Amino acid sequence: MQFQGNLPTKLPLAGTTIFTVMSALAREHQALNMAQGFPDFACSPKLIELVNHYMKQGFNQYAPMPGVPLLRQKLSDKVSTMYSASYNPESEITIVPGGTIGLYAAISAVVRENDEVIIIEPAYDSYAPAVEMNGGKPVFVKLKPGDFSVDWNEVKNRINFRTRLIIINSPHNPTGAVLSAADMLKLEKLVEDTDIVILSDEVYEHIIFDGLEHQSVARFPKLASRSFIVGSFGKTYHNTGWKMGYVLAPENLTMEFRKIYQYMAFAANTPIQYALADYLDEQEDYLGLPVFYQQKRDYFRSLLKGTRFKLYPCQGTYFQLLGYEKISTEPDTELARTWIREHKIASIPVSVFYRDKSDHHLLRFCFAKEDATLEQAAKLLRTISDQS
Repeated sequence: MQFQGNLPTKLPLAGTTIFTVMSALAREHQALNMAQGFPDFACSPKLIELVNHYMKQGFNQYAPMPGVPLLRQKLSDKVSTMYSASYNPESEITIVPGGTIGLYAAISAVVRENDEVIIIEPAYDSYAPAVEMNGGKPVFVKLKPGDFSVDWNEVKNRINFRTRLIIINSPHNPTGAVLSAADMLKLEKLVEDTDIVILSDEVYEHIIFDGLEHQSVARFPKLASRSFIVGSFGKTYHNTGWKMGYVLAPENLTMEFRKIYQYMAFAANTPIQYALADYLDEQEDYLGLPVFYQQKRDYFRSLLKGTRFKLYPCQGTYFQLLGYEKISTEPDTELARTWIREHKIASIPVSVFYRDKSDHHLLRFCFAKEDATLEQAAKLLRTISDQS
């Protein structure tokens, strides 16, 4: 069956996301899936018990559109403690079913026809399509090769009277780079005396290594006053399939955000919200994530020492970039598919995070895995390195 009428596409450059494609190929070829960013270990049994508790207690109908009040209050308290920032739980915090919906609603709230949005790439693949769906024009600024730092002079040169929004992401997916306080101050200087809004994707805020401190825009009052912050419970509590996130923003931005969001999802999962409100009291769970994931990062990297892969620095997130230029000259998208079919290991080619598909011979591997999974992945990769 096929629609026979005329249906011009709204997103001519978009296809099925690379995460869906690679995970499907991994299943088809029974390959180890190190591609899509999800843990292969369980979340807290206590958190699951809390969800079950609230389901049995009858908390199974719609939550308030902005989210369960207790959860918003707990988030307000947490942000105040961690970042010395004050967000009104009633008017400045919204619970959403996943960070991607939060990103889309925030972009939709502020971007209008012919507005320009600066996107720093490589970038998470939902940013540009959301801008284009709202009539905006993505303007891309590439991170510097090697250390993946931001060239703020280039950002400055791209700002003009049409610039409505700048999207930042730290810790950064896919590179693992982290913005410093100096970066945030440079951004603050660039947007002062403008009407530019900041969208800060901070879903990996707790997954940060080597003693670094997450520089949320919430720490910088002048930035916070013009920013949406998108956070993720799924990344923090190892349950990405629950699709739970939140958005922080000053009241006037939150008002516009909620106008859009209420027609997208209206409300997020009720019993999970109550469970998360209780579980936020377990501070050691999220405060212990840097050590927990740094051990996994370091173990995965140690297993690959002596191979011909180039291990790029990873300051945050649970992704490791591997350069394969000493192993193959094949384009990254083709190589990733080849390795799924022939070597039974799935990764994400980094070129897909660029609009122009810049290929630096890099593949992204998720190390949010059990040690046995990391060992299996390393064994496969070492075989590739030895054979090529």
